Amino acid sequence: MTSARRSRGRPRDPHADELIMKTALELFAERGVEGANFEQIAKRAGVAKVTIYRRWSSKEELLTQAIEQARTLVPEAEIWAAADPSARQPDERLMESWTGTFGDTRFRAVLAQLIGSSVSHPALLATYREQYIEPRRQVILAALEQSKKDGQLAEEADIDSVIDMVVGAAMYRMLIDPATADDPATTRRYLDDIVRQANRLLQPHREEQT
Repeated sequence: MTSARRSRGRPRDPHADELIMKTALELFAERGVEGANFEQIAKRAGVAKVTIYRRWSSKEELLTQAIEQARTLVPEAEIWAAADPSARQPDERLMESWTGTFGDTRFRAVLAQLIGSSVSHPALLATYREQYIEPRRQVILAALEQSKKDGQLAEEADIDSVIDMVVGAAMYRMLIDPATADDPATTRRYLDDIVRQANRLLQPHREEQT
């Protein structure tokens, strides 16, 4: 019923959507969740507050969409899943996307706010995890599990843990050592090293030939 109600009247203006999301992200990076309320977003964007309410049911929904829109978007999970299962190396598009995201100071600020709000505003992180993180993770997990069944990965490999290690290492570098993230060449080498180490954990053990 909500979708039907919102679809009536004049068509949505995509430029207004982009402006609102851009403004929401700016305020979120600057002031956190509390500062990115509909009133402040409407004021800075120069739109009526009702315009925002007609498009998003909550600031969590708006911020979640705005965060995703701001990323260097490529179909990451699908690219990884389609990669050569014998090598398990993401292709160039994915590595370029990751490198660009690392070097985006705005996205690093948004990520810090997102993680920092997990205690005071758990609904925001929960919404982002449910709508964007988990679907991607499940695609990658399914692809790797299939590779394990095909004998291309170690039978004892803990795929969930390896995914967590890769994501955790990337987030650590982005948030704890951001100076190195500003250098694309250094970032790319670091990402290559992370993936290489993950591959070593996933590959079947080869018995030494005597």
